[in-house]
Amino acid sequence: MNLQSTDPEYTQRLGAFLEEVRNEPDSMLEPTTRWLAILATLTGNGSVDAYKEALPQALQEGLDPVAVKEMVYQATDYLGYGRALPFLHATNDALTAAGIALPLPGQATTTMNDRLEKGIAAQVKIFGEHMNEAWKAGTINRYLAANCFGDYYTRNGLDLAQREMITFCFLAAQGGCEPQLTAHAGGNMNMGNDKDFLTRVVSQCLPYIGYPRSLNAIACIGKAAEA
Repeated sequence: MNLQSTDPEYTQRLGAFLEEVRNEPDSMLEPTTRWLAILATLTGNGSVDAYKEALPQALQEGLDPVAVKEMVYQATDYLGYGRALPFLHATNDALTAAGIALPLPGQATTTMNDRLEKGIAAQVKIFGEHMNEAWKAGTINRYLAANCFGDYYTRNGLDLAQREMITFCFLAAQGGCEPQLTAHAGGNMNMGNDKDFLTRVVSQCLPYIGYPRSLNAIACIGKAAEA
């Protein structure tokens, strides 16, 4: 059943608020950036039904299918395969319905032989020279460099600034990841996504993430800006 028929007052107020947020001068974003952030947020908090509603509109407003796929792929390292898989299926269904042939062109730039080296290089670009040695701290740190950064951050389709933005959205939407969220707020700033930009991202995603996690995200942005 359509929510407009079953819950007319709710849908009226929700729709009005979504438009208010979208058009608020202090929180506006370029449309494809806005949609990329919203889709990453919906993925981060497991909102697959809302994701299915949002994705066709995002594609209609110009968001590149490759960017969408890259977002979902990268979500695997921040949510785990089990939570990312429904969004991969939902994305494939939406792209097929839109007449977009799958698979999309490959975007990998690493091999199994150089993924660690190139992943470390990506970490250094985002977080600084100390990341040259961070992978040696333990097995999970090596996985982080080779898999998260080497397998995903190095791919074409999104640049490092966009990848840091969607990571920020994944972490903010999950909740309970505030230390990592603060670190990635700093990584965003290093990539040119300044405090104002990240605040706009949180504002645009607030209807999909709720007030508690949005306020936590704003606090993490403030901590990163002061560091």
